[in-house]
Amino acid sequence: MRSRLFAGVVVLLMLLLTACGAESKEDVLKKLSSKWVDTKGYELEAQMQISTGSEPRLYEVSVWHTKPEFYRVKVSQAEEDVSQTIVRNKEGVFVITPTLGKTYKFQSDWPEKNSQAYLIGSLAQDIKADKESVMTENKNSYIFETKTRNSHQKMLPTQQIFISKKTLLPTKVSILNDQKQEQILITFDKITLGTSRSAADYKADMPSEETTENETASTDAELPVFQTHYPTLQWEGVDKLDEKVIKNDKEERVIMTYGGNKEFTIIQSPITKKSVDLVPVFAAGDPADLGFAIGAITDKSISWEQNGVQFFLASDSMTREEMITVASSMTAGDLK
Repeated sequence: MRSRLFAGVVVLLMLLLTACGAESKEDVLKKLSSKWVDTKGYELEAQMQISTGSEPRLYEVSVWHTKPEFYRVKVSQAEEDVSQTIVRNKEGVFVITPTLGKTYKFQSDWPEKNSQAYLIGSLAQDIKADKESVMTENKNSYIFETKTRNSHQKMLPTQQIFISKKTLLPTKVSILNDQKQEQILITFDKITLGTSRSAADYKADMPSEETTENETASTDAELPVFQTHYPTLQWEGVDKLDEKVIKNDKEERVIMTYGGNKEFTIIQSPITKKSVDLVPVFAAGDPADLGFAIGAITDKSISWEQNGVQFFLASDSMTREEMITVASSMTAGDLK
């Protein structure tokens, strides 16, 4: 009897000691805040896999950030000479696309309103903003499941943020659809905290002429044959009402009209001009991160470039999130 009682006391003490040593969500959040948010800057390299289409697409992401407002994010398609860079400096927000020789300028507070899973400051804010976030843990990681605050909230409402117990830095972010299926996976290869770069490093300059010429030549040689793209999402009560092809000596355009519960028009045409814009083109609205591209969005329209095609979607009745949902679903083929 005494031996059983002694064994029971030992087990109880072990459980109490384990409970006392376990860290609460609030304890971990406090550590993350001081490590991520309070740093004067950081640099990171990551891989982003997007599985929303028929085949996964892989992108390389490079980020520089210097407090308070300087950002430089380069997103490159793996094994392709295609990239976009988004820069925020004192003059505004710029999106640079070397393969098209284009630079767009926005008056925007990006990324404050639109969280980006590859920015560790945004991840910290995501965790802090979701009062119902859940923290679990395994041997090596703290795992936070939170609501997303990005442009795809309805389509991709949840994310799981994996944080190393050893370094207190994120190792990966899994973004899930409403069926809890992984659609975007960001894997962090390297994160360096405490870095600081000068304002000159955040100039919105086009890459060197040699780089631009090489990328443009590659694009000219490999530009895909123009194919009409269609939205693959299924919205009940939304139908395609009309599709017109307009051709002349200078250009070809496809105009599609949808109606019903959602009303919108999509215009698409092949990209043919590759001349470098010496002066940045002012883009109305805000930069919209579609995952595979960065577009320009207003309350009534969104425009972007993808697969050698330039797109413009307009609607008087859809929200920004709904327009982004349509844009993100566009796929080449006979999906009518």
